[in-house]
Amino acid sequence: MKKPAIFNWSTGKDSALALYKILSEDRYEVKALLTSINKDVGRVSMHGVSVKLLEKQAENLNIPLIKLELPTDISMEDYNSYMEEKLSEIKKSGIKHSVFGDIFLEDLKIYRENQLSKLGISAVFPLWKRDTRDLIHEFLNLGFKTIITCVNEMYLDKSFAGRIIDENFLKDLPEDFDPCGENGEFHTFTFDGPIFSEPIKFEIGEVVKKTYPKPKTGVNEEEGDYVFWFCDLY
Repeated sequence: MKKPAIFNWSTGKDSALALYKILSEDRYEVKALLTSINKDVGRVSMHGVSVKLLEKQAENLNIPLIKLELPTDISMEDYNSYMEEKLSEIKKSGIKHSVFGDIFLEDLKIYRENQLSKLGISAVFPLWKRDTRDLIHEFLNLGFKTIITCVNEMYLDKSFAGRIIDENFLKDLPEDFDPCGENGEFHTFTFDGPIFSEPIKFEIGEVVKKTYPKPKTGVNEEEGDYVFWFCDLY
């Protein structure tokens, strides 16, 4: 008997491949997608994808969508509070497993496991410790298609925003660069692949620069801002 689970959906490639893995197995039944939304701008957190395109993904996946609406400026404490409230509601329906597309960030995995354990929910990581070069080639070979919606200028320049991930894209990446962007180098929107009923249609808009102040930690603080390039999709 399959265990009911919630799937943490980002709109990007790692989520898509992790969902493909889960749907291909007989262990879990994905009852809904859970996505964090910046309610002030109506976009998926970090990825910058519009809610309309997110909803189209869920529709084509034929999986219900649950939105966690968050304000733009939110502390980690408040984020945890919002998430705990939402997951507590979800657990009432009998869901005790939460699936993520994380690959190798140990601190993030421990954080997720610790937060979920407080609620009696287990974290599931279908892609954990897989070689990221193998993963990106598997993703492409399965027929998935994804576009770069956000790049961190610390790692990539503006020209990479709005590019489709293919073999040419991989060849253009800097040496020793993680091809899955697991360190936050870039984020994506997946618009086609074996888990979708049909390709998602969209148009590529302008590329916009956005800056965010670096957090003040009191230890080895860096001056300046984080710079990101977002490619808008319509």
